[in-house]
Amino acid sequence: MSQNRAPQGGVRSMTGFARLRVTTPMGDLTLSLRSVNHRTLDLHFHIPPELDPYEPAMRKTLQAGVVRGHVEIRASLHRLQTAAPASFNRNLLEAWLAAFRQVAGEYGLESKPDLNTAFRLPGMLLEPESEEPGEEMRDAMVACLSDAVAQLNAVREREGADLLADLLPRVRRIRELTADIESLREKVMPALEAKLRERMAEVVENADPQRMYQEAALLADRSDIAEETTRLKMHTAALEKLLTGGGEVGKKTEFLLQELHREANTTLSKSNSAGEPGRRISELALGLKSEIEKIREQSLNLE
Repeated sequence: MSQNRAPQGGVRSMTGFARLRVTTPMGDLTLSLRSVNHRTLDLHFHIPPELDPYEPAMRKTLQAGVVRGHVEIRASLHRLQTAAPASFNRNLLEAWLAAFRQVAGEYGLESKPDLNTAFRLPGMLLEPESEEPGEEMRDAMVACLSDAVAQLNAVREREGADLLADLLPRVRRIRELTADIESLREKVMPALEAKLRERMAEVVENADPQRMYQEAALLADRSDIAEETTRLKMHTAALEKLLTGGGEVGKKTEFLLQELHREANTTLSKSNSAGEPGRRISELALGLKSEIEKIREQSLNLE
Protein backbone atom coordinates (compact mmCIF):
# COMPACT_ATOMS: atom_id res chain seq x y z
CA MET A 1 0.00 0.00 0.00
CA SER A 2 1.25 3.49 -0.79
CA GLN A 3 2.39 5.52 2.15
CA ASN A 4 1.46 8.79 0.47
CA ARG A 5 -2.10 8.37 -0.69
CA ALA A 6 -5.27 6.65 0.44
CA PRO A 7 -6.47 3.77 -1.74
CA GLN A 8 -9.19 4.48 -4.30
CA GLY A 9 -12.67 3.65 -3.06
CA GLY A 10 -16.11 5.15 -2.65
CA VAL A 11 -16.67 8.79 -1.84
CA ARG A 12 -16.02 9.36 1.86
CA SER A 13 -17.25 11.78 4.44
CA MET A 14 -14.56 13.26 6.69
CA THR A 15 -16.57 12.42 9.81
CA GLY A 16 -16.14 9.04 11.50
CA PHE A 17 -15.18 7.09 14.60
CA ALA A 18 -13.51 3.75 15.27
CA ARG A 19 -12.34 1.91 18.40
CA LEU A 20 -10.43 -1.35 18.83
CA ARG A 21 -9.06 -3.30 21.76
CA VAL A 22 -6.31 -5.88 21.29
CA THR A 23 -3.76 -7.77 23.35
CA THR A 24 -0.16 -6.84 22.62
CA PRO A 25 3.21 -7.99 24.01
CA MET A 26 3.10 -5.07 26.47
CA GLY A 27 -0.52 -5.45 27.57
CA ASP A 28 -4.09 -4.68 26.53
CA LEU A 29 -4.18 -1.81 24.04
CA THR A 30 -7.29 0.31 23.46
CA LEU A 31 -7.09 2.52 20.38
CA SER A 32 -9.66 5.01 19.07
CA LEU A 33 -9.83 7.30 16.04
CA ARG A 34 -12.17 10.27 15.64
CA SER A 35 -12.20 12.42 12.51
CA VAL A 36 -14.01 15.64 11.56
CA ASN A 37 -13.78 18.19 8.74
CA HIS A 38 -10.48 19.86 7.89
CA ARG A 39 -8.92 21.25 4.72
CA THR A 40 -5.85 19.01 5.09
CA LEU A 41 -4.81 15.90 7.03
CA ASP A 42 -4.38 17.12 10.62
CA LEU A 43 -3.22 14.40 13.05
CA HIS A 44 -3.36 14.81 16.83
CA PHE A 45 -1.89 12.06 19.04
CA HIS A 46 -2.96 11.43 22.63
CA ILE A 47 -0.89 8.39 23.63
CA PRO A 48 0.99 7.26 26.77
CA PRO A 49 4.74 7.99 26.94
CA GLU A 50 5.74 4.34 26.45
CA LEU A 51 4.10 4.43 22.99
CA ASP A 52 5.84 7.62 21.87
CA PRO A 53 8.56 5.69 19.93
CA TYR A 54 5.83 4.32 17.65
CA GLU A 55 4.35 7.68 16.62
CA PRO A 56 6.30 7.91 13.30
CA ALA A 57 5.09 4.44 12.25
CA MET A 58 1.55 5.33 13.33
CA ARG A 59 1.69 8.57 11.35
CA LYS A 60 2.74 6.70 8.19
CA THR A 61 -0.10 4.23 8.61
CA LEU A 62 -2.65 7.03 8.94
CA GLN A 63 -1.27 8.94 5.96
CA ALA A 64 -1.64 5.80 3.85
CA GLY A 65 -5.32 5.40 4.71
CA VAL A 66 -6.69 8.93 5.28
CA VAL A 67 -6.35 11.91 2.93
CA ARG A 68 -8.16 14.76 4.70
CA GLY A 69 -9.65 15.49 8.08
CA HIS A 70 -8.79 16.46 11.65
CA VAL A 71 -8.05 13.07 13.22
CA GLU A 72 -7.61 12.47 16.95
CA ILE A 73 -5.70 9.31 17.87
CA ARG A 74 -6.15 8.13 21.45
CA ALA A 75 -4.51 5.07 22.98
CA SER A 76 -4.31 3.53 26.45
CA LEU A 77 -2.19 0.56 27.53
CA HIS A 78 -3.08 -1.70 30.44
CA ARG A 79 0.12 -3.49 31.40
CA LEU A 80 0.06 -7.26 31.83
CA GLN A 81 0.85 -8.43 35.38
CA THR A 82 3.85 -10.73 35.06
CA ALA A 83 5.33 -12.92 37.80
CA ALA A 84 8.84 -11.52 37.56
CA PRO A 85 11.43 -13.12 39.90
CA ALA A 86 12.21 -11.09 43.01
CA SER A 87 15.42 -9.11 42.88
CA PHE A 88 17.44 -8.02 45.94
CA ASN A 89 20.54 -6.06 46.76
CA ARG A 90 23.07 -8.86 47.27
CA ASN A 91 25.86 -6.62 48.56
CA LEU A 92 23.56 -5.04 51.12
CA LEU A 93 22.33 -8.46 52.30
CA GLU A 94 25.85 -9.83 52.69
CA ALA A 95 26.90 -6.75 54.65
CA TRP A 96 23.87 -7.11 56.92
CA LEU A 97 24.58 -10.84 57.52
CA ALA A 98 28.25 -10.13 58.32
CA ALA A 99 27.26 -7.46 60.81
CA PHE A 100 24.67 -9.80 62.38
CA ARG A 101 27.21 -12.60 62.85
CA GLN A 102 29.84 -10.21 64.23
CA VAL A 103 27.49 -8.85 66.87
CA ALA A 104 26.23 -12.35 67.77
CA GLY A 105 29.81 -13.59 68.21
CA GLU A 106 31.01 -10.65 70.25
CA TYR A 107 28.11 -10.87 72.66
CA GLY A 108 27.71 -14.63 72.71
CA LEU A 109 24.20 -14.54 71.33
CA GLU A 110 22.54 -17.65 70.00
CA SER A 111 20.35 -16.31 67.25
CA LYS A 112 19.76 -16.81 63.56
CA PRO A 113 19.27 -13.97 61.08
CA ASP A 114 15.65 -13.23 60.15
CA LEU A 115 15.28 -12.71 56.38
CA ASN A 116 11.89 -11.06 56.86
CA THR A 117 13.67 -8.37 58.85
CA ALA A 118 16.45 -8.13 56.29
CA PHE A 119 14.07 -7.70 53.33
CA ARG A 120 12.33 -4.82 55.10
CA LEU A 121 15.53 -2.79 55.10
CA PRO A 122 15.45 0.26 52.78
CA GLY A 123 17.01 -0.59 49.42
CA MET A 124 17.10 -4.34 49.98
CA LEU A 125 14.39 -5.28 47.45
CA LEU A 126 14.84 -3.93 43.93
CA GLU A 127 12.10 -2.91 41.51
CA PRO A 128 11.91 -5.18 38.43
CA GLU A 129 13.09 -3.51 35.26
CA SER A 130 10.29 -2.21 33.06
CA GLU A 131 9.89 -3.84 29.69
CA GLU A 132 11.19 -1.61 26.94
CA PRO A 133 9.18 -1.17 23.70
CA GLY A 134 10.41 -3.35 20.86
CA GLU A 135 9.73 -4.23 17.23
CA GLU A 136 7.13 -6.82 18.19
CA MET A 137 5.11 -4.17 20.01
CA ARG A 138 5.56 -1.75 17.10
CA ASP A 139 4.21 -4.32 14.65
CA ALA A 140 1.24 -5.04 16.92
CA MET A 141 0.55 -1.31 17.26
CA VAL A 142 0.67 -0.72 13.49
CA ALA A 143 -1.55 -3.75 12.82
CA CYS A 144 -4.13 -2.50 15.32
CA LEU A 145 -4.02 0.99 13.83
CA SER A 146 -4.43 -0.38 10.28
CA ASP A 147 -7.56 -2.22 11.37
CA ALA A 148 -8.86 0.92 13.08
CA VAL A 149 -8.26 2.97 9.90
CA ALA A 150 -10.19 0.37 7.87
CA GLN A 151 -13.04 0.56 10.38
CA LEU A 152 -12.97 4.36 10.31
CA ASN A 153 -13.05 4.46 6.51
CA ALA A 154 -15.96 2.01 6.42
CA VAL A 155 -17.94 4.47 8.55
CA ARG A 156 -16.80 7.40 6.41
CA GLU A 157 -17.80 5.62 3.20
CA ARG A 158 -21.29 4.91 4.55
CA GLU A 159 -21.69 8.58 5.38
CA GLY A 160 -20.25 9.44 1.97
CA ALA A 161 -22.91 7.30 0.30
CA ASP A 162 -25.59 9.16 2.25
CA LEU A 163 -24.12 12.48 1.06
CA LEU A 164 -24.14 11.30 -2.56
CA ALA A 165 -27.80 10.32 -2.26
CA ASP A 166 -28.50 14.00 -1.63
CA LEU A 167 -25.90 15.54 -3.95
CA LEU A 168 -26.48 13.66 -7.21
CA PRO A 169 -30.17 14.64 -7.59
CA ARG A 170 -29.09 18.26 -7.12
CA VAL A 171 -26.46 17.87 -9.84
CA ARG A 172 -29.13 16.49 -12.16
CA ARG A 173 -31.35 19.44 -11.26
CA ILE A 174 -28.55 21.83 -12.30
CA ARG A 175 -28.38 20.03 -15.65
CA GLU A 176 -32.15 20.41 -16.12
CA LEU A 177 -32.10 24.11 -15.22
CA THR A 178 -29.24 24.70 -17.66
CA ALA A 179 -31.19 22.97 -20.43
CA ASP A 180 -34.20 25.20 -19.67
CA ILE A 181 -32.01 28.31 -19.83
CA GLU A 182 -30.51 27.16 -23.12
CA SER A 183 -33.96 26.60 -24.63
CA LEU A 184 -34.91 30.19 -23.78
CA ARG A 185 -31.89 31.67 -25.54
CA GLU A 186 -33.64 31.80 -28.96
CA LYS A 187 -36.66 33.53 -27.42
CA VAL A 188 -34.37 36.18 -25.98
CA MET A 189 -33.16 37.31 -29.41
CA PRO A 190 -36.31 39.29 -30.42
CA ALA A 191 -36.21 41.15 -27.10
CA LEU A 192 -32.53 41.88 -27.63
CA GLU A 193 -33.19 43.15 -31.17
CA ALA A 194 -35.86 45.52 -29.87
CA LYS A 195 -33.48 46.78 -27.20
CA LEU A 196 -30.79 47.18 -29.85
CA ARG A 197 -33.07 49.23 -32.10
CA GLU A 198 -33.87 51.57 -29.23
CA ARG A 199 -30.18 52.02 -28.48
CA MET A 200 -29.33 52.55 -32.14
CA ALA A 201 -32.03 55.21 -32.46
CA GLU A 202 -30.30 57.14 -29.68
CA VAL A 203 -26.90 56.72 -31.32
CA VAL A 204 -28.06 57.70 -34.82
CA GLU A 205 -29.13 61.11 -33.55
CA ASN A 206 -25.44 61.84 -32.96
CA ALA A 207 -24.53 60.64 -36.48
CA ASP A 208 -21.63 58.51 -35.22
CA PRO A 209 -21.55 55.20 -37.22
CA GLN A 210 -18.45 53.93 -35.44
CA ARG A 211 -20.12 54.28 -32.08
CA MET A 212 -23.22 52.58 -33.48
CA TYR A 213 -21.20 49.50 -34.39
CA GLN A 214 -19.49 49.49 -31.01
CA GLU A 215 -22.80 49.70 -29.17
CA ALA A 216 -24.25 46.87 -31.24
CA ALA A 217 -21.25 44.60 -30.61
CA LEU A 218 -21.20 45.46 -26.90
CA LEU A 219 -24.89 44.77 -26.40
CA ALA A 220 -24.70 41.46 -28.27
CA ASP A 221 -21.71 40.34 -26.22
CA ARG A 222 -23.28 41.36 -22.92
CA SER A 223 -26.54 39.62 -23.63
CA ASP A 224 -25.66 36.32 -25.34
CA ILE A 225 -25.48 33.43 -22.84
CA ALA A 226 -24.27 30.75 -25.27
CA GLU A 227 -20.82 30.53 -23.70
CA GLU A 228 -22.24 30.44 -20.18
CA THR A 229 -24.63 27.56 -20.93
CA THR A 230 -21.85 25.64 -22.66
CA ARG A 231 -19.59 25.99 -19.61
CA LEU A 232 -22.43 25.18 -17.24
CA LYS A 233 -23.04 21.90 -19.08
CA MET A 234 -19.33 21.10 -19.14
CA HIS A 235 -18.80 21.76 -15.41
CA THR A 236 -21.97 19.88 -14.47
CA ALA A 237 -20.87 16.80 -16.42
CA ALA A 238 -17.43 16.99 -14.79
CA LEU A 239 -18.98 17.27 -11.32
CA GLU A 240 -21.23 14.26 -11.84
CA LYS A 241 -18.34 12.18 -13.16
CA LEU A 242 -16.18 13.22 -10.21
CA LEU A 243 -18.77 12.36 -7.56
CA THR A 244 -19.60 8.97 -9.07
CA GLY A 245 -15.92 8.07 -9.61
CA GLY A 246 -15.06 7.77 -5.90
CA GLY A 247 -11.80 8.51 -4.12
CA GLU A 248 -10.66 11.96 -3.00
CA VAL A 249 -13.15 14.46 -4.44
CA GLY A 250 -13.54 17.27 -1.90
CA LYS A 251 -11.09 19.86 -3.28
CA LYS A 252 -12.00 19.25 -6.93
CA THR A 253 -15.69 19.51 -6.08
CA GLU A 254 -15.05 22.87 -4.43
CA PHE A 255 -13.32 24.14 -7.57
CA LEU A 256 -16.10 22.99 -9.92
CA LEU A 257 -18.75 24.58 -7.71
CA GLN A 258 -16.89 27.89 -7.84
CA GLU A 259 -16.90 27.70 -11.65
CA LEU A 260 -20.61 26.83 -11.74
CA HIS A 261 -21.41 29.71 -9.42
CA ARG A 262 -19.46 32.13 -11.63
CA GLU A 263 -21.37 31.05 -14.78
CA ALA A 264 -24.72 31.27 -12.97
CA ASN A 265 -23.90 34.82 -11.85
CA THR A 266 -22.89 35.84 -15.37
CA THR A 267 -26.07 34.35 -16.83
CA LEU A 268 -28.09 36.25 -14.25
CA SER A 269 -26.43 39.57 -15.09
CA LYS A 270 -26.86 39.08 -18.87
CA SER A 271 -30.57 38.36 -18.64
CA ASN A 272 -31.57 41.74 -17.17
CA SER A 273 -32.24 43.45 -20.51
CA ALA A 274 -34.07 40.68 -22.36
CA GLY A 275 -37.69 41.28 -21.45
CA GLU A 276 -39.98 38.45 -20.28
CA PRO A 277 -37.68 35.62 -21.50
CA GLY A 278 -34.87 37.34 -19.63
CA ARG A 279 -36.91 37.42 -16.44
CA ARG A 280 -37.54 33.69 -16.80
CA ILE A 281 -33.83 33.08 -17.33
CA SER A 282 -33.14 35.11 -14.18
CA GLU A 283 -35.49 32.87 -12.20
CA LEU A 284 -33.77 29.76 -13.53
CA ALA A 285 -30.32 31.22 -12.81
CA LEU A 286 -31.38 31.92 -9.22
CA GLY A 287 -32.49 28.29 -9.01
CA LEU A 288 -29.03 27.28 -10.25
CA LYS A 289 -27.35 29.33 -7.54
CA SER A 290 -29.58 27.80 -4.89
CA GLU A 291 -28.74 24.23 -5.92
CA ILE A 292 -25.03 25.05 -6.19
CA GLU A 293 -25.01 26.51 -2.69
CA LYS A 294 -26.81 23.47 -1.23
CA ILE A 295 -24.25 21.18 -2.86
CA ARG A 296 -21.43 23.35 -1.52
CA GLU A 297 -22.72 23.11 2.05
CA GLN A 298 -22.88 19.31 1.88
CA SER A 299 -19.62 18.91 -0.01
CA LEU A 300 -17.63 20.61 2.76
CA ASN A 301 -17.68 17.20 4.50
CA LEU A 302 -16.29 15.27 1.54
CA GLU A 303 -12.75 13.90 1.75
